[in-house]
Amino acid sequence: MGRKRGEISVGITLALLGGAVLALFPAHWAGLTFGSLLVAAGAALLWHGVRLKSPVLEVDDGEFRYRRGKYIVRIPFTELGSYYVLPGRTRSLGLCDATGRPCHFPSTEGRRASRPYLPLTGLTSPARVDEFMSTVGIPPRDRSLTSGTRRD
Repeated sequence: MGRKRGEISVGITLALLGGAVLALFPAHWAGLTFGSLLVAAGAALLWHGVRLKSPVLEVDDGEFRYRRGKYIVRIPFTELGSYYVLPGRTRSLGLCDATGRPCHFPSTEGRRASRPYLPLTGLTSPARVDEFMSTVGIPPRDRSLTSGTRRD
């Protein structure tokens, strides 16, 4: 389950739980305080979950674009050689130049560190990324360590 869905569902659950506490203990100060805090926390999580944006992969004017909110990466197709998708809970998209070296990008968090991948969300399917990249014409990176020929 993606972070967006998680925050939305937990926010709704907390708000409903807070409403139940308020309904069960309407005259007791502890029930009012606890219920109000639960409703406020649920509303804040719900609001933040709705505002989370998924990254957008685009192709325009001979360049590859990655957008996630205000963070935009533009790379000309002539500089791209291949791509790979890092599996796991936090999926990421790695791009390689024509020589096979990973491209480095500034951090999306505003830190000074650079990263060799672009973050995707849990809602982004690796199959859809593969489909998009094959449509655009960027081949997947060969992850094997050997060239495929065997020497004895």
